[in-house]
Amino acid sequence: MKHLSYPNGLTRQHLIDWYREGRRRSDEIFAIPTPDAYYERPIQLRNPIVFYEGHLPAFAVNTLIKLALKQPGIDESYEVLFARGIDPDSLDAAKSPTDVWPSREAVRAYGTRANALIEEALGAAKIEDDDVPPLRGAEAAIGILEHEQMHQETLMYMFHELPYEKKVARAPLTLAPTTAAAATSGTVQIPRGRATLGATRDEFGWDNEFPAHVVDVDAFEIDRCNVTNGEYMRFVVETGAKAPHFWLERDGEWYWRGMFGLTPLPLDAPVYVSHDEATAYATWRGARLPSEAEYHRAAFSTPDGGERRFPWGDEPPDGSRGNFDFTNWDPVAVGSYPSGASAWGVHDLVGNGWEWTSTIFNGFDGFTPMPSYPVYSNDFFDGRHYVMKGASPATAKELVRRSFRNWFRPNYPYVYATFRCVR
Repeated sequence: MKHLSYPNGLTRQHLIDWYREGRRRSDEIFAIPTPDAYYERPIQLRNPIVFYEGHLPAFAVNTLIKLALKQPGIDESYEVLFARGIDPDSLDAAKSPTDVWPSREAVRAYGTRANALIEEALGAAKIEDDDVPPLRGAEAAIGILEHEQMHQETLMYMFHELPYEKKVARAPLTLAPTTAAAATSGTVQIPRGRATLGATRDEFGWDNEFPAHVVDVDAFEIDRCNVTNGEYMRFVVETGAKAPHFWLERDGEWYWRGMFGLTPLPLDAPVYVSHDEATAYATWRGARLPSEAEYHRAAFSTPDGGERRFPWGDEPPDGSRGNFDFTNWDPVAVGSYPSGASAWGVHDLVGNGWEWTSTIFNGFDGFTPMPSYPVYSNDFFDGRHYVMKGASPATAKELVRRSFRNWFRPNYPYVYATFRCVR
């Protein structure tokens, strides 16, 4: 199998190991809710938990086995029921595909059969074939692996909303050392220059990542760190703005609604807000949100005119570079990963929270839907979703690449998203 975009190349065993690791992590995540929460909808704009445990294996079967390899699936009724999630713009539009869901035992039994079928295909089927569009560059095979990782983050958003009594507590992970905010505060001047957005066709990517193209970017000034809870608190106090979704006030004290418990609000951690809230704060500061191209300049360009694969250089992502890949359940203090800073000294551009941009989500010039998942991006080119860049604590390291684009509606409060201001 050819090199694609992964530094060590891809082999069949690599794909099988990746699939098994994804399934293992998903099993750990699905063990967070207590059994009695299985049919609940922690976020009313999304399907109940049961849907997602069926969706992950069903998507893999629908995409790799049935669409790409033209082979029969396992259970047609499940592969229809669990085919695709929902993204409604209101509670009135949030309709689940059924009111009668299968038992958890039946859903897991389907998943076990799907696992065996997928591993057999990854090990022996013709999963890379330039004459079959969904198999070019092993697109369907790699796509199902990244799809599971993306949904793991979606699940974390959902499970964050469960009451604590409906979650099986996990031991807190070791937090990164707190770096004094004063050492990383302030702004950075980024001169006029060029930024490469997107990816080349010899790399794996989702359709909205293509094609690669160069953009001229005017000079701008950008915050060295994300806006913190402490900074946003001043905005709330002075303007009367509504507190962010992840904050809770009790008896005059503010708390962070962590994944597994309340803690005193960490004033030096990045604030998690919706795009609308981020925009309001930036306007109050006499600033604005960065565009996608400005994010790229701050993250990947260098003062000598070059560009890097990652903010810190070309080395692959690891736990020293940022708060991603489940290093922590929650955000940590801004600037806690100095070895992940960009060439300009801008911190946390990858990890600790996705970065809202002012760019409306759309395809690049030359966009074409991906053969293995043609509706992945198209349905969201509606002018009502905004691009996010970077990564959050629940973003898998395989998704940490320069071209990856995330997106959400501007009023969606549940995502692990922060921001910084530019001028």
